[in-house]
Amino acid sequence: MSDNAYTHFRGEDINRVERVERYVVETILESCSRIPDEKRSWSRAFELKHSSSCTQVGRILAQKRGLRSDLGAIVCAMHDISVNYSGDAKDHASKGALIADEYLRSLNQFSEEEIQTITGAIREHSDKNIVSQNPYSELVKDADILDCSLYENTHDDYTIHKSPEVCRAYFDRVISLRKELGLPHDPQWDSTEIIGK
Repeated sequence: MSDNAYTHFRGEDINRVERVERYVVETILESCSRIPDEKRSWSRAFELKHSSSCTQVGRILAQKRGLRSDLGAIVCAMHDISVNYSGDAKDHASKGALIADEYLRSLNQFSEEEIQTITGAIREHSDKNIVSQNPYSELVKDADILDCSLYENTHDDYTIHKSPEVCRAYFDRVISLRKELGLPHDPQWDSTEIIGK
C-alpha cells in the first residue's frame, strides 16, 4: 500500500466532499485575516470546531438514517458558510444557500438535484422549530443542534436568546437525538428555565 492512501486534503486529487470541506476551512482561515474575533458573531476557533464537528455528525446521522453520507457531510460542512465568510450570523442561512449554490456550480461535479438538496437544507437549517419534509434539512438541523448541545452553557444561552416555545422545540430535538444515538438522558434539556450552573 502506498504511503499516500489518504490525501489528508492535500493537492488536487481529492474527491468532491473533501474539496468542499477544504473550501470551508480555507474560507474560515482566510476570513480570519480580514475579520478579528471581536468583530465576528462567533470566534474563529468555534467556527473551525463547529464546521468540522457538524460534518462528522452529519456523516453519522446520514448512515444511521439511510441517507447519502456525501450529501449529509456537504450540507453540514457548508451550513454556516455565510458566517465563515463574513463573520456575521445575521440571515446566515439564506445567505449561505446562495454562497453554496455558486460554489457548488463552479465545481461542475454536482447535479442540479444535488445542488437543490444541499442549498435547500442550508436555507432551512436555522428553523429548528419547524419540521421539514427534506430529510437533509432535518439532518443538518440535528447535527447543528447536537454539536452545539455538547458545549457547556449552551442550554442557558438558548434560554436567554430564544423564546420558550423555540427553546422547547430545540430541546426536544436534543432529547430525541440523544435517544436516537443511544446516549444517556441529560436532564438539563427537560426545562426551558435558566440553570445557571
